[in-house]
Amino acid sequence: MKYDIIILGSGPGGYVTAIRAAQLGFKTAIVEKENLGGICLNWGCIPTKALLKSAQVFEYIKHAGDYGINVASPQADFGAMVQRSRGVADTMSKGVEFLMRKNNITVIKGFGKVLPDKKVEIAHEDGLFSTVSADYIIIATGARARELPFLPIDGKKVIGYRQAMTLDKQPESMIVVGSGAIGVEFAYFYNAIGTKVTIVEYMDRLVPLEDAEVSKQLERALKKSKIKVMTKAELQSVDTTGDKVVAKINGKKGEITLEADVVLSAVGIKSNIENIGLEEVGIKVDRDKIKVDEFYQTNIPGYYAIGDVINTPALAHVASAEGITCVEKIAGHNPEPIDYNNIPGAIYTTPEIASTGYTEAQAIEAGHEVLVGKFPFSASGKAKAAGHSEGFVKVIIDKKYGEILGAHMVGANVTEMIAEIVVARKAEATAHTILKAIHPHPTMSEAVMESIAAAYDEVIHL
Repeated sequence: MKYDIIILGSGPGGYVTAIRAAQLGFKTAIVEKENLGGICLNWGCIPTKALLKSAQVFEYIKHAGDYGINVASPQADFGAMVQRSRGVADTMSKGVEFLMRKNNITVIKGFGKVLPDKKVEIAHEDGLFSTVSADYIIIATGARARELPFLPIDGKKVIGYRQAMTLDKQPESMIVVGSGAIGVEFAYFYNAIGTKVTIVEYMDRLVPLEDAEVSKQLERALKKSKIKVMTKAELQSVDTTGDKVVAKINGKKGEITLEADVVLSAVGIKSNIENIGLEEVGIKVDRDKIKVDEFYQTNIPGYYAIGDVINTPALAHVASAEGITCVEKIAGHNPEPIDYNNIPGAIYTTPEIASTGYTEAQAIEAGHEVLVGKFPFSASGKAKAAGHSEGFVKVIIDKKYGEILGAHMVGANVTEMIAEIVVARKAEATAHTILKAIHPHPTMSEAVMESIAAAYDEVIHL
């Protein structure tokens, strides 16, 4: 079969790219070896949020007395939480199947390998092979959990994110290695439902890519929830031969030994670029990432790559945006290159974290003279009424031009609030634009306006 565009991988990069390509009139096929929707819909973004919501509801019930409601002895049903999560994932995957049919996109089940002359070889589950060709091939094969040499994932005592979502029973204790988004989200979930959790982080603070003040706030919140946090700590080895996992950790006070039922490895991701034909075609790779130009073409004309296989933020919404930009460029449109300094990040712990743009340290390092405004949710009427007064909104503003250089939020619902800053920065609005835009009261979003007011010494409610 000959297509206009063939896409390898059906995650939020692949399937969104396919739909946009079909909308632009391209005869489109997508190759997927597992379930439509990729890691995000089946094992990442969506089912993890379902688990986190279950944990949040459980915590609400446990603290119902704070809201004047009496509830007797709530119990967490781990199996039911996992079942609900898998049901949400299955529903979303079926939704992608519907979208493929709606847009007349051909779905080819199997493992795709790119070949020279713009061809793709597909290894099917029945052992047979087929070959298809296209004018354009887009690689969107995503990534998987990275394994440390001394921490191999066995799926039982040392697990990755997939196993963390489908364990047969809730562990009594868990060591989480790594405190990026995956690590802290699972740490929060398991702790909330009663597992004793320890986080081991090699860097000097949790979520080390976030603003330093945000890291400190999250660490305080997790410690308050009885999670043990070890920073500047390096896992040396694990012994899985006994009933418990025995981990040796070199921490601030020297080497210590911890025992747990299970260790969750959350030390980053590894791009899925092996055995997909890159070497045969001559596509260049640099440090585990496919090299592309600003519109995602590789060094070989007609071959493109997007998402976690290229050196850009490994986020679902980034992959989707890259795919749309890629096919619009192929179609002869004139899309803007993506501004990677205006990508929103979100972590769904309680409290949530959301950010975009420069951190305070990055802005200063880049040579900006900055104004910094910060507004705590403890001064927000809506946050107080909702019982979520921890956290803050922090903005970094260029003093000379009023440009919003970055924003960093920690608190309830901040993942919904960050888009205001992203849109403002995209529109090149100044900080005063937001300051003078009337925000509804009482809302959490007032904290965005108030943080900017604080930067200009105009804050009302502090």
